[in-house]
Amino acid sequence: MSKLTALALSIAVLGGVWAFLSLNPLASIALVWVGFIAWGCYFAAGADNAALQKTIAGMVYGAVIAGIALYLVSSGMLGGLGALAAPVIIAVTVFFLVIVAGNNLLSVVPANVYGYAATAGLALSTNTAGNATMMNMTNPVLLVIVSTVLGAVFGMVSGKLAGALGK
Repeated sequence: MSKLTALALSIAVLGGVWAFLSLNPLASIALVWVGFIAWGCYFAAGADNAALQKTIAGMVYGAVIAGIALYLVSSGMLGGLGALAAPVIIAVTVFFLVIVAGNNLLSVVPANVYGYAATAGLALSTNTAGNATMMNMTNPVLLVIVSTVLGAVFGMVSGKLAGALGK
């Protein structure tokens, strides 16, 4: 079978498994959509061991930086800035998504951004921005981290399975 067909089949089968797991037994600790973002990031980063490491490190880093931004915004710490508080916090924190790209593990800037965006999006859409310091799975940072790790691993497994099927 062609490499493309093998990859499509591998991702289809494992994508169904991932969806089942994240929507059922892992529903309280994994987000199907974040896992697929990490999965895609793994392939975009090169689909090898370095890509796995950079996807996980970058997305986790981005999630942590987003958590800091969520904490700062929800704490009202810079409330004296009024309507400028959130934009200033976002501007400062996203600066750190890119400036770290000299570090090999954080050199895939899109991974850093995906982790930040997924965490901020989750927190804003579920009203959990204030949970960014909680040590349980209501914390959007922790949910994104778990989903990232699992999704990136599924990406790696789908690549290896496609390699085996394509031979």
